[in-house]
Parts: sequence; structure tokens; C-alpha cells
Amino acid sequence: MVTTALELPGYRVVRSLGVVRGLTVRSRSIVGNFIGGLHSLFGGNITVYTTLCEQTRAETYQLMIRQARMLGANAIIGMRYDATEIMPGLAEVLCYGTAVVVEPA
Repeated sequence: MVTTALELPGYRVVRSLGVVRGLTVRSRSIVGNFIGGLHSLFGGNITVYTTLCEQTRAETYQLMIRQARMLGANAIIGMRYDATEIMPGLAEVLCYGTAVVVEPA
């Protein structure tokens, strides 16, 4: 179970295992930049970038979950995403939260 809240309704935290995270650094390809540039001329959703962002977030999410499982957690609370442009065309995406052990209340 993963939530952005600091608690899970119907459960109580019995142990906090600390911060867990997934981190990915991505770059856009030349082809992706070209297609994205063409789309930006016409406006609207630039699907090539949307797809890249969704894939990157999914990857960081799975990395965070894997780290939590390795610690013995059965839930993550306070989950957040953060993204930083390291340099033009290169971005870091971070997914993090607090790994916890919960049991039904």
C-alpha cells in the first residue's frame, strides 16, 4: 500500500523503517526532441514527452517499492515525486516516502 497521506485509514503504523526512494536520470533523445518540437508548434499535449514522463515516474515508483520491500515494509506513507533539471535535456526524477509496517486497526 502506498499513499501520499501520513496515515492509512483502518491501519496503524507499528514500525517506521525510514525513508525509501527511487531515482532515475533521463535524457530526451534527438528524435524525441524533434518530434516534441514539431508538436509544440501546433500546441496541445506533447505525447512523446508525456509518455517519457509517465515511464520515468513508473520506474522510480517501482524502485521505491523495491527498496521498501527489502526493508520489510508492507506500506509507504507520505509518498512524493520531485523532478530537477540537471542540465538542458537531462532531468532527475525522484520518488520517495516513509517505509512502514502497518497492521489493521
